[in-house]
Amino acid sequence: MSESVEKDKCPNNFAQCVSFYNIAYGNKDIEVKHSTENYIKPDENYHPQEVLRKSAYGISEVNVKIESEVKEELINIQSVEIKLKEEIEINAEPIPGEKLHHYRTCDLLKHKRILTGNNPYKCRKCSKDFSNKSTLIIHQIIHTGEKPYQCSQCDKIFSQNSGLIKHLRTHTGEKPYQCSQCDKAFSQNNNLTKHLMIHTGKKPYQCSQCDKTFSQNNGLINHLRTHTGEKPYQCSQCDKAFLLKTNLISHQRTHTGEKPYQCCRCGKAFSQNCDLINHLMVHTGEKPYQCSQCDKAFSLKTNLISHQRTHTGEKPYQCCRCDQAFSHNNTLTIHMRTHTGEKPYHCSQCNQGFSQNSDLTKHLGTHTGEKPYQCSHFDKAFSQKTNLISHQRTHTGEKPHQCSHCDKAFSQNSYLIKHLRTHTGEKPYQCSQCDKAFTQNNELIKHMRTHTGEKPYQCSQCDKAFSQNHDLINHLMVHTGEKPFQ
Repeated sequence: MSESVEKDKCPNNFAQCVSFYNIAYGNKDIEVKHSTENYIKPDENYHPQEVLRKSAYGISEVNVKIESEVKEELINIQSVEIKLKEEIEINAEPIPGEKLHHYRTCDLLKHKRILTGNNPYKCRKCSKDFSNKSTLIIHQIIHTGEKPYQCSQCDKIFSQNSGLIKHLRTHTGEKPYQCSQCDKAFSQNNNLTKHLMIHTGKKPYQCSQCDKTFSQNNGLINHLRTHTGEKPYQCSQCDKAFLLKTNLISHQRTHTGEKPYQCCRCGKAFSQNCDLINHLMVHTGEKPYQCSQCDKAFSLKTNLISHQRTHTGEKPYQCCRCDQAFSHNNTLTIHMRTHTGEKPYHCSQCNQGFSQNSDLTKHLGTHTGEKPYQCSHFDKAFSQKTNLISHQRTHTGEKPHQCSHCDKAFSQNSYLIKHLRTHTGEKPYQCSQCDKAFTQNNELIKHMRTHTGEKPYQCSQCDKAFSQNHDLINHLMVHTGEKPFQ
């Protein structure tokens, strides 16, 4: 005997109500008819006893004629509910011909909680509530610190299986999330979602302090710190703090010496990925940034911007101690050390300090004696490539560094800088013992010996010593008898 069940259409279909009748009435055939009426919102005061009459999804009244022998078998509605739960929890079959999304009673209950906002499972540690017990169990691992999921490729462990799955893609290179607009693919779905905003141009996150908008909320959060000055990421090794966690991670590598980014061409390693990308252009020879004023091209945009200042004469970096300005920020940083006396670069062999890393590198060659840069014109060799380039100009006569005040030109930039001080009158090298100042550092060093009494230049023929090298050269003529001045 066929029974007729009338129900309203819901976006999600469930088998349990019909399965209930199949269990209760000996798996008798039930004909299900869908109405075209709008779906009815679930009743907030849901009671299990209503399952026979009305489902949690607004199934309209169930008109079922129950046979008398079946009535006698059902002592009360509660016993039927217990039977329903036990049977369907084990194995609920879908209705023939129906496309169902859930087949278990628990799925129906979970789905109802999404609509009603009912979250019955509460965490005792932090009071967060959840609609599913399984989600609560996963959440509780945060409090216990347990990480049961171990990567088989490396030592990393994870609190959730989903975290392990995402991590494994860093080993396999799998990128299952493909962009429909371009050929880019991603290992995580959230990265694809973020990427898609590039195509749509959508920037829903607006800064309340200025007019800037962002495609992602974390971009807005990071930007807001430029207004508040907040630097929440503190280095545990020194007193530096950072706006972004990525900047802290990069900084920490200066303490640990870690260089995780390896060049596949030459084996050189870098502490930051951007440095590796820049380095790879050395191998490819790619120089995508072209100067509009001359024919020079650069591998980095920052280098192009710096170069363009040689055309414009712009010097945006001003010294706060004197009136000098610089076209590059790093030049200002180095200049400031002439005021502070800071020498952060120390030789590991003799502990001598230097204000610039390049000076330390040059100095290290005095210990090793290594001179890998050979002049092609004769047998001179140099410890630094820059010294070789400067030397080669003695052969070519090239003087690329032009003075903007007069028509003089120089083979080296350092010579131009020294020359410019004859125009500006600048004397940045100040004696700490008296009020004398000098245009060049080596002049200050010579002067300091008048205070210290140091005489580093020793005669090899006698026991005399001198504070300056040229005094030693003049003295040696006493021993050789040389008289060059006719």
